[in-house]
Amino acid sequence: MNTRLQQTPSPWVVQHTERLAPGTDVLDLACGSGRHTRFLLERGFRVMAVDLNISGIDDLSGHPGLAMLEADLENGPWPLGNAQFGGVIVTNYLWRLLFPRIRDAVAPGGVVIYETFATGNEQYGKPSNPDFLLRDGELMDWFGDWQVSGFDQTYTDIPKPAIIQHICAVKPSA
Repeated sequence: MNTRLQQTPSPWVVQHTERLAPGTDVLDLACGSGRHTRFLLERGFRVMAVDLNISGIDDLSGHPGLAMLEADLENGPWPLGNAQFGGVIVTNYLWRLLFPRIRDAVAPGGVVIYETFATGNEQYGKPSNPDFLLRDGELMDWFGDWQVSGFDQTYTDIPKPAIIQHICAVKPSA
């Protein structure tokens, strides 16, 4: 796959980043190669980038707005304690046991922007294991009690053909 394409932020994330308070702290969970970390830093956000392997963002080491944390999100303890963020972004990652932690990591009035593969993606390739595909409406099950500003389960061909589900929701302030 084209390296430039891999670094292009998700159109969903780009569209909903405007809901984040300017300069707020944002958690990029399972940040991978850092496409969203880079996008957020360029826009003046402070970013906590977390992944099992953070070598994909080594080139950003020392950036004043960036904290990097290498952590096994699936086999270790939750590495962020009670930390809360004005925004939490998760893309192309699903570990259902983390949903309560993700909800808790969003500060009151903060935003979750989540996008990953969904049921039906198996016809386009990987992931095809149901353990790594959101069930119909599953993100609404987790965040539908918040102020949902966008939700969809749809076909996309960017960066490759896939079925994805995404949500943007604001956590109630009180």
